[in-house]
Amino acid sequence: MIDPAVELEQTRIENETLRRQLQDRGAYGELVGNSDSIRKIYTLIEQVAPSSASVLITGESGTGKELVARTIHNMSPRRDKPFVAINCSAIPESLMESELFGHEKGAFTGAASRRQGCFELADTGTLLLDEIGEMPALLQAKLLRVIEERAVRRLGSRKEINVDVRLLAATNRPPQQAVSEGKLRSDLLYRLNVFGIHLPPLGERKEDLPLLAQHLVTQLAEKHGRPARFLSPAAITALQFHSWPGNVRELRNVIERAVIICSGEQIERHHFAPYPIEQRERLRNEDTLTLPVGTPLEEVERQMIMRTLQKTKNNKTRAAELLGISLKTLHNKLNLYRERGLLHDDD
Repeated sequence: MIDPAVELEQTRIENETLRRQLQDRGAYGELVGNSDSIRKIYTLIEQVAPSSASVLITGESGTGKELVARTIHNMSPRRDKPFVAINCSAIPESLMESELFGHEKGAFTGAASRRQGCFELADTGTLLLDEIGEMPALLQAKLLRVIEERAVRRLGSRKEINVDVRLLAATNRPPQQAVSEGKLRSDLLYRLNVFGIHLPPLGERKEDLPLLAQHLVTQLAEKHGRPARFLSPAAITALQFHSWPGNVRELRNVIERAVIICSGEQIERHHFAPYPIEQRERLRNEDTLTLPVGTPLEEVERQMIMRTLQKTKNNKTRAAELLGISLKTLHNKLNLYRERGLLHDDD
């Protein structure tokens, strides 16, 4: 039986390694992950950031579209200029035109003074129009004119003001679907979608969970002044079994609560309660292991390890994460199987 103190120290070492990975190769700007899908996004950002091209960022709610927009801005020549974000779904339709283009004093009831809009505030910098499909159709037409003429006119004014703005847009609705439903003008889509970046849901890049969760623990523990520093293997396994319908935003909320209630350095699975982390996710038939009642526990463990290695195509780091054990423990068990003649070097 492994000494709890030894196992805690092993976990500490592995999580220190995760921290180094975050610094060395697991983070890009404010984005965190090392999966193939997220690395492709890093490449796309590198390609488009130096230009002034408009970018349309798509993906489910909570996948980090604004983080991608901020990273594009921070990697661009405009990094020292303003970054302004506006959520089109959060502003009443009656106020949206004023928010975008500004207004003069007396332009409408309640306009007690002149006000700059988002385009003026973002001049020489970057403007993110989040949830662009929620913008009223009439305003989309005015936006298209601003993009083409690179000038805005405040409400109540006849004067046009030239603006130099890098435009980014985001939507959680498939763009072509939004066009077919009449939510988004096709000509506006063409102007915004010069370069497209799609963010996969967290459930499709679960290999990023250990790095991402560790990043959030470090960030949120500092924010709240809490002692939590890392997650136990069992806690990470619990996170990997959850489907994450709320994506990274949901993960952040779960980690934040755990960090607040955890009184020590290590977050355990029970710190997620009462949040409904799915501990019994239904697995496909090929992901199950059926054994007869009475099978010795050591044999159950051996077969589970071998099936997991088979599932991960012999990726031992990934297998150890799924099994909720340290990589060192996995290697020790495999060496033991070799000594007993239950495993060959080519297995």
